[in-house]
Amino acid sequence: MTNTVRILGTHGVPANYGGFETAAENIALYLSDQGWRVIVYCQAHGSGPIIEDVWNGIDRVTIPVNSPGWRGTSKFDWLSIAHACRFRDICLTFGYNTGLYNLRQRLLGIPNVINMDGIEWSRKRWGLAKQAILYVNERFAALYGNELIADHPEIEKYLWTRAPKRKVTMVAYGADPVPDLPSAPVRALGLEPGGYMTLIARSIPENSILDLVSGFSAHRRNHKLVVLGKYQPETDPYHRTVMNAASEEVIFAGPIYERQLVQTLRYHSSAYLHGHTVGGTNPSLIEAMAAGNAVIAHDNQYNRWVVGDGGVYFHGAESVERLVGALLADPDRRVALGLASRQRFRACFTWEHIGKKYEDILSKYVTR
Repeated sequence: MTNTVRILGTHGVPANYGGFETAAENIALYLSDQGWRVIVYCQAHGSGPIIEDVWNGIDRVTIPVNSPGWRGTSKFDWLSIAHACRFRDICLTFGYNTGLYNLRQRLLGIPNVINMDGIEWSRKRWGLAKQAILYVNERFAALYGNELIADHPEIEKYLWTRAPKRKVTMVAYGADPVPDLPSAPVRALGLEPGGYMTLIARSIPENSILDLVSGFSAHRRNHKLVVLGKYQPETDPYHRTVMNAASEEVIFAGPIYERQLVQTLRYHSSAYLHGHTVGGTNPSLIEAMAAGNAVIAHDNQYNRWVVGDGGVYFHGAESVERLVGALLADPDRRVALGLASRQRFRACFTWEHIGKKYEDILSKYVTR
């Protein structure tokens, strides 16, 4: 008999939104290759009947919802769970935003493995009301899930305060290996291969964007810093402060959604700047390591575990200023860090490695 798993909690496949969707897509493809029947629930905007089709060997159940933002996501989660519970297959849920709804699987005895993401409720950008909603739903998900997946050892320790240790398993995120990529797309953007660093992150204070841009801009580098992401200085004071702190060598390239181009930018960059201060394993950081980037990362337990010997670590703008200068003055050091970064990726963060861990967890519930 074919093993079946239903994947809930993301916008669906193919991945078009972020790390969660990318993880769901790659895990779904891995399980499908191993002979599982995989059904992924996909959110669409609008109204109408549920649509079922197949994408790359994966069954899709597309549910249209006409409510915006948080309300639309909440409605989609409820409808997805209701549909999945008709079949009693193993569920793999990404995120705990609507953890209360997982009571339904629990009452019906349907196994539900939940990826608990990071400590999402603690992020100040949500505001107090949404933080409170996330905090409560985290508690419900920890209670109702049969097994909780932590994406980082520190998140695993945190979840031990929410659930028995036997319910918690650490599985990080993955990334695709980055092959030798042509430099033409980089040159088309006016950049010289190896002549720039990259910074790819949401521009919010907890990602240390101001420290990174200020530290880089403290001196003339004869080197570029390419910053990807949406910046709105007219309406966002933090964005305005970041852009005012930037030297003429900082290029704000805007959001780039073409995956191949982003990979090419990473591959030909001299280093990757990573300022995330909260959360677990960051997908963008792993993708930079897959590209063989030397990493300048914020010094915290999350980044140190992921990057290991492939990076150097900063505490503020002054240390960014020093570390950027030191790496630019020592090309051999940059190469050594890049090699260590890629080696760490190959050992721990390939999708084959991550997918096998998910399959091992799900297989425990097949006979139940």
